[in-house]
Amino acid sequence: MNISADMMALALALTSGVLMAVQGTLNTALSKVIGLLETTFVVHITGTIILLILLFVFRMGKGNLMALSQAPWYAYLGGLLGVGIIYLVAASIPKVGVANATTAIIVGQVLTAVAIDHFGGFGLERVPCGINQVFGLVLLAIGAKLLLK
Repeated sequence: MNISADMMALALALTSGVLMAVQGTLNTALSKVIGLLETTFVVHITGTIILLILLFVFRMGKGNLMALSQAPWYAYLGGLLGVGIIYLVAASIPKVGVANATTAIIVGQVLTAVAIDHFGGFGLERVPCGINQVFGLVLLAIGAKLLLK
């Protein structure tokens, strides 16, 4: 394993977490003005416009859209899940706050990620859950309990 490549991947993931917390906050602010479903719609339209520009104006894509039909059926569920994620995050933040909502999100993500890794879900390579992961999950649960107000 390349340590610097791993560190870069972790830095990207950390940045993603920062952006998710900020996005949830911004979406919550917008939803207070225009509504939850309307915010979810606006977020997806805005994202679609940005992606159209990046893909077709700046030609930043490196994949092959023509291979779209070769993807397994479940790979298309990401868009559906994205709608649910944006809606549910924007719905939860005003009720429990950004820190509490984000804590719950992280716990849900890690628990699900461990299960997906352990069973090799969605065509990914299987990464068995060992005692270290179980211990980490216990510590995560304790940390989440301490963080929740």
